[in-house]
Amino acid sequence: MLGIAILGDGDAGLVPPAIPTARIATPVLEGPQSMCEIWRTRGPLETGLRGRVRYRCSDTMLFGALEIGEGAVPVGGASRLQHATEAAYREVFGLLDEKGYRALFRAWNYFPGINDEADGSERYRQFNAGRQEAFRAGGRSTTGHVPAACALGTAGGPFTLYFLALREAPVAIENPRQVCAYHYPQQYGPRSPTFARASLALSEAPPVLFVSGTASIVGHRTLHPADVVAQTEESFRNIAAVLAEAGRVAPDGTRFGLRDLSYKVYVRHPADLGAVRAGVREHVGSEAPVVFVQADVCRADLLVEIEASGGHAVEEA
Repeated sequence: MLGIAILGDGDAGLVPPAIPTARIATPVLEGPQSMCEIWRTRGPLETGLRGRVRYRCSDTMLFGALEIGEGAVPVGGASRLQHATEAAYREVFGLLDEKGYRALFRAWNYFPGINDEADGSERYRQFNAGRQEAFRAGGRSTTGHVPAACALGTAGGPFTLYFLALREAPVAIENPRQVCAYHYPQQYGPRSPTFARASLALSEAPPVLFVSGTASIVGHRTLHPADVVAQTEESFRNIAAVLAEAGRVAPDGTRFGLRDLSYKVYVRHPADLGAVRAGVREHVGSEAPVVFVQADVCRADLLVEIEASGGHAVEEA
């Protein structure tokens, strides 16, 4: 067992103390009050703590998690959230450099009030600034070779980051229907988001694919404001385009279809769950693993965001 992410506020049961664990305040919208992602791999594992990052790693992959309460971050210059984000990623990159896993593969970011205005700007923009500063300070590219990622607004709690990293660099996948997030125009903030639309690890057997949080964006603009059904449909058009690109670059005929993946669906308004669920099942069928949680999406006019993954060892409990 590499690590665990627990979503929701129910009792997730006993977690072994050696396992790095991320706890996320995103209420689960159907089924049990909490949901666990349990990440596994083969071979002997090393467990450790570096700064605030708890981690566990195999020969090829590392899972890590940390949280930083904004109240503990010193005030001055940038906002507390920007400071917390930059500090978190600096610690992550320090660990990865030290352990030899320089390729950040997938990152999950959660913090409250993502669309709130504070300290003169939207908090999501503050997060983007802190993340980009840390990438630059850590000698990482902020365009092209960047990880798959998402950033969601939670019901409360600290800034929380959990992630997977590899020894061998994955392939960053972009969506031909969308402007690369790191090339967004300045109307979305002075610092562009630092992530790829998907990331494909060809060093794993079978290859592992992570599709970043995907929403109703074409080019760089939000489509279908206030229409959650149309936004869900547009999100799947984007995921399908990403899968086609992944299939184009993958060797040996590796292909991922919509029904081959596991999904995490973030719904802004719980009242929209029925409409979103129907749209999701229309595309992925009744057998694909899907969890629906309540979270705020990075743009205030987006009502739903969908992430997906395939080829990995994941359990849901």
